[in-house]
Formats: sequence, C-alpha cells, structure tokens
Amino acid sequence: MSNELLWFAMLVVNFAFILVAYRMFGRLGLFVWIPISTIIANIQVIKLVGLFGFEATLGNIVYATSFLVTDILAENHGKKDAQRAVLIGFFSLLALTILTNLALWFKPSPNDWAQEHLQQIFGFMPRIALGSLCAYLVAQFNDVFIYTLLKKKLPATKWVWVRNNGSTMLSQFIDTLIFTAIAFWGVFEFPVLVEIFWTTYLLKWFVAALDTPCIYWAKNMYQRNKIPKFEES
Repeated sequence: MSNELLWFAMLVVNFAFILVAYRMFGRLGLFVWIPISTIIANIQVIKLVGLFGFEATLGNIVYATSFLVTDILAENHGKKDAQRAVLIGFFSLLALTILTNLALWFKPSPNDWAQEHLQQIFGFMPRIALGSLCAYLVAQFNDVFIYTLLKKKLPATKWVWVRNNGSTMLSQFIDTLIFTAIAFWGVFEFPVLVEIFWTTYLLKWFVAALDTPCIYWAKNMYQRNKIPKFEES
C-alpha cells in the first residue's frame, strides 16, 4: 500500500476515534484525546516519509486533529473547556518529555536491548518538545480565541465551517512556523527545512479542510442530546 493511501486511511481512523470518543464519553472523551494526539504526534514527527511527491514528517494528522477537538469543544461547550483542553495537552507533553528522559538516565542492564532504540526516539525529544510546547500554546490559544471571536461575530447557528477552517488554518500556520524553526533549525539544510515547513503546513491545512464534516457531525450529536455527561453525574 502506498504512503498516500496509508495517509488517507490514518486520517479516517483519527476522525473515527474522535467521534466515537465524543459519542461514548462526551466532552471527557475529547479531553482524553488531547494527550493521546499530543504524545503520538511528538513521537511520529521524528519519522520522515515521502507523501505526494514531497518529504514530510509523520504526526501531521494526529496533531492536526487536536485543533478539531478544541473547535468541537468551543462550538458545543464553550471557550473555557477549549482552553482547558489546551492546558491538558501542554501538561501531557511536558510530562512525556520529563519522564522519558529520566528513563534514559538509568544505566541499562547487560541484558537490556531497548536503551539504544529509546535513545534514538526520545533522545531528540527535548528539542522536539520545546518546539511543540511553544508552538502548541501559541497556536492553540490563538485557535480558541479566533474561533470564539468568529462565533460572536457570525450567527452562532451558521458559518460553522468558516469558524472551523478559518481559525484552524491560521493557527496551524503559526504552529508550523514556530515548531519547524525550533525543532529542526540546524538539523536539516535550509531548503529541506523550507520543504518540511510547507509540506507540513499544507498537510495540516488539508486535514483541517477534510475535518469540516466531523464538526458538523459532532454538533448534530450534541443538539440531538446524544452526547453523555458522565463527568457531570
């Protein structure tokens, strides 16, 4: 199977997980998805693959879905819940970075086979994490701010696709610029760095465009009272 087909398959799987989590667990399910997406994205981003004729990092899909989650929360549950999700993501990434690097400091047993592989994956994590933490906070809070601003300026029952795409696409541009500069500056040659930036952003932009039906689906489930409220019981 080609990388492109796998990419679309991963896209569908991610969207399905979010909608199922929301349907089964309500906004709690969305809060849970935030650390899942943050942690997986920061591991997958280490891997470079060829997609649509370009070189790109993995992790774009699962990370981009975090913007979908905060948009659903902002749309159905309000600004405070969306901001709470952003802080959960920040905390999970900080914990991941500290705990994985503490694990690397342990002297491995003579029979250990994992240290070298963990070093390759998590040894680069502090720089990845620094780029992610800075980009995540700025971009995600910007996304929530723009989404709620557009919701106030535009009819609340209409223009959901404008709020979803407008806030996400601008925020992801900011996110990709900050992350690429911090995480990969000096690691790759400048032309490769530029290619990674544009391919990463365009892939995130594509995900944002394709996730529009998901936010309508989530809104419809919420309006039909199909979303449980376990956390409030």
